[in-house]
Amino acid sequence: MGMDFVMDTRDEIAGIRTLRAKGFSPKDIARALGVPPATAARLVRAVATEQNADPAEREVLECWVSPGWSVGLNINGHLEWPDLPRTDPGAAGLVAVLVARDAGRSRVSLCGYLVDVYCLGVKDAVGPRAMNTNQAAEFTRSYYGGYQDPPLAAPLELAQNLVYGAIEYARSLGRLDPAPDFEATRDHLGPWSARSAISFGRDGKPFFIQGPRDNAARVVSKLQRSVGPHNFEFLIAG
Repeated sequence: MGMDFVMDTRDEIAGIRTLRAKGFSPKDIARALGVPPATAARLVRAVATEQNADPAEREVLECWVSPGWSVGLNINGHLEWPDLPRTDPGAAGLVAVLVARDAGRSRVSLCGYLVDVYCLGVKDAVGPRAMNTNQAAEFTRSYYGGYQDPPLAAPLELAQNLVYGAIEYARSLGRLDPAPDFEATRDHLGPWSARSAISFGRDGKPFFIQGPRDNAARVVSKLQRSVGPHNFEFLIAG
């Protein structure tokens, strides 16, 4: 994956254009260019802005959320937001959001977000990835392949409430920041200035479920300081 680039800003941008055309993710680009993930995400956003003057103004073609997204959450109003009454119990608390916008010339631009709605906010982000409609359909099937039920078509408003709201919630628990790749995908969601209609945490209480890349000691320490030792729950991998 290694490529030699002269690391001034102009050559970084040129390198990112090449790697994005090959389908590299921001994480792959960071490794290829030897720059921090946050720097790669910032430059990916610069390329996206250059190619699409304002991604937030491009038409939203589709928006999906994973079934069972609302399990354990409290919603203020919005009875029109779709969900299924039952889903895979092992997926509770982890919500997959996918937003597709028109990229011009019969192409679709996709961004995906893996959201821990019980504690950590955005754990992973993918995109923006431009592809034709057939490739977009296949990507969507793959993105939701781990769920027992197909994804639910949803309004962009729900995606914004889930993603931005979960980020705000995680930061309130001791400055738990979203994944670095999120910055490259932020514009795809559009601007956000509202307060989320969703109350996060499982039944109103932070619930930390350790993933393979989570630093459990760090997260638990922040939760103890932010909400108190008896006001959250956690599940640590053995």
